[in-house]
Order: sequence, then C-alpha cells, then structure tokens
Amino acid sequence: MTTTPDVIDDAPNTAAPDAQPLATLGGESKGSIEQITLGLFIGVPFIALIAAVPFAWGWGVSWLDLSLMVVMYYIGCHGITIGFHRHFTHGSFKAKRPLKIALAIAGSLAVEGPIVRWVADHRKHHKFSDAEGDPHSPWRYGETVPALLKGLWWAHMGWMFDEEQTPQGKYAPDLIKDPMIRRISRQFVLWTIVSLSIPPLVGGLVTMSWQGAATAFFWGSLVRVALLHHVTWSINSICHAVGKRPFKSRDKSGNVWWLAVLSCGESWHNLHHADPTSARHGVLRGQIDSSARIIRWFEQLGWATDVRWPDAERIAARRKGDITEAA
Repeated sequence: MTTTPDVIDDAPNTAAPDAQPLATLGGESKGSIEQITLGLFIGVPFIALIAAVPFAWGWGVSWLDLSLMVVMYYIGCHGITIGFHRHFTHGSFKAKRPLKIALAIAGSLAVEGPIVRWVADHRKHHKFSDAEGDPHSPWRYGETVPALLKGLWWAHMGWMFDEEQTPQGKYAPDLIKDPMIRRISRQFVLWTIVSLSIPPLVGGLVTMSWQGAATAFFWGSLVRVALLHHVTWSINSICHAVGKRPFKSRDKSGNVWWLAVLSCGESWHNLHHADPTSARHGVLRGQIDSSARIIRWFEQLGWATDVRWPDAERIAARRKGDITEAA
C-alpha cells in the first residue's frame, strides 16, 4: 500500500507514566490467554448465529426472545456508534459526565473490546486509512481479486488475532487520563458478563422457567452479539471495498445503504472519512442515521453540547463535483 498524508497528529504520549499499564487488561500485546478468550468471544456467538436458522425453523422464536435480542442489539450498537466512535474517538460532541459514563458502559456491552483499545485502534485507522499502518484495511495485500479476498478476511476479523501494534498512550491519552473511563476499560470482562447475563435473567423471570432463560440466552445474548460483531466488522471490510463515494476522501471508504439500519448509520462511511468529526454520517436525502437522531435528542435534553452538525456549506465543500445523489 502507498502512504498518504496523516490526518491525526503524531502526538507524544501525554499519559502519566503509570497510567498506560492500567488502560486495558492485557496492555498493548495480546498474550495467549487473551487470544483464546478473544477466540471464544467471537467463535461461540458465531456458532450460535449459524445455528439460529435451523433453530428458528424447527422451534421458532418467541416475541420475548426477539424483543430482548433487538433491544440489547441496539443498546450495544448505539453505545459503539455514538459512544466509542462519534464521541470518544472523534469528539463529535461533548457529553455531560453521566452521559459520558453511560455511553462507555453501553459500548462495552457490545463485547467488542475495552474502550481504550477500541478508540486507539480506530484513531490509528483514520491516521493511516487504507495505507501502510492501517490496522484493518482490506487493501493490505494488494488490489488483485485473490489479494482483496485475503484482505477482506483480514479487515473483517483477522487483524484482531494479530499482535497488538497500537500504542494506547499515544492514540488515546485523553481516555487513559480519565480515571472512570480507564476503570470501565479495565472492567471489560465484567461488562461482558453483564451483557450476556441480562437476556437470560429477564427471560427466566418473565417466563419463570429455565427454558425461557435458555432461549433468551441463545437469542438475546449469543445471536445478538454475533450479529452485532459482524455488522460492526463489515464497516471495516465491506465499506472499505465497495459502495458509492460521493464525497472526497483520501481512502476507499464507501456508502453501503443496506447496512445503514443494522449499523445505526455507520455504513454511510464515505462521508465519515471525508469529515470524521461530523456528528451525522448520513447527510443526503433518504440516508437513515439513527445515531445522529439520538445525538440530537441528547442535545435537546441538554446532555450533549458543542455538537458538530454538518451544514450545507460544509457538506458541499466535501462533495465530488459531478455527483448529486448517493445510493
């Protein structure tokens, strides 16, 4: 891959000397135990996702199980998109302290890794997007079909099993210096247990049966986590390989409309890379962006301030001259 101009300053590590080891459970290098744990967090829900089709065909899915799956899915999804991504990574808005903590916890319920590591990886991704140094570009191995297929696998999930290369003190010093955010990041295993336990607890109490708890765990915990994982990872892989590109960006980010609802607006990825700090990603007519809508509600309630909304002039400045509409 060819290098491109940086978009994030190569800032020095401003974290306190003793803060960096406290950022995440495993620091910056993934040991064997963490690799095994990561494999279980990915593999077990994925097996459940595959089993969901014959399971639903043979026994169906109750409205309670479906409701738990959908509610937990969108809590975690918006925790990632509004919290981990738009707020903590890019500073698209300022959040009052209670909202900030709630967003950090909600994002942790998505079971996508500790917040400090997630943010550091994503900031590095923007610094080197689709160039040498990008942690998860699908163009890593070249542009031939075999190379792209290999790259798509790498961008989707393969990169997570590689040795950690993102210095968290360099890319997320602001989060490390916040004691509460650092604590939430270190408590990732706890939030994973909470996330997986809520559906069976609710299902069991509502139905007053172990069977209700078991089916709620299958749909509301395992299938939900697997679906959210692969939707999120598709932003790294699919949205950097295909899609419409109505905005000027220095990479190959594209808009993929059919992922918009499931990704809570993240799949309008071309605008995001053209204007990373924008609180809204779906800026053209018909582009659904539930994360932006919720941020608007937070603003109206006084919980969010200094929201970086894109105005017409800001959008026009990033448009390609001959494109008037996105897919």
